Amino acid sequence: MRKNINKIQKYFRNKNGFALLYSVVVSSIILAIALGVSNIAYKEIVFGTSAKDANDAFYAADTAAECTLYYDNSNLDTNFFGGGSNPPQFYCGGNLINISPQLVTTFVVSRLGDPLNPTGCAIVTVDKSNPLITKTTSVGYNNGGGILNSCTPNTTSVQRVLELNY
Repeated sequence: MRKNINKIQKYFRNKNGFALLYSVVVSSIILAIALGVSNIAYKEIVFGTSAKDANDAFYAADTAAECTLYYDNSNLDTNFFGGGSNPPQFYCGGNLINISPQLVTTFVVSRLGDPLNPTGCAIVTVDKSNPLITKTTSVGYNNGGGILNSCTPNTTSVQRVLELNY
């Protein structure tokens, strides 16, 4: 009997640390899964923010381009953007825009986007140097237009460009 007890004690003495090894392996597996899930969640957040910024930039460019089309097509007799005698004024996105009568006109539409924090802006160029084609280029940014009649995008700004030829 004493022999069997010694064998059992010897057997369990050689198994010391198994529970510790088992807990370290299980903890490592759980940590790897948690890190993988958090990495996926982080990438989804970055992607969602990027998509929002791209939409803000696109809609800023679209708003400015639509204003240009509206005023240019509703004032065909006065040559609104093409070098008329009086410097025209118009409203776009809540901004009063003053332009100088030139064949190539550039203006800024600021404070576009979210009504609570309007920081989007667009820089628009209307080229009427060719009498047959009007070329309008609207460059929209998701930020940089918090100050009225100013568009100063920074290094993190997202840019979208719309070009209209009619």
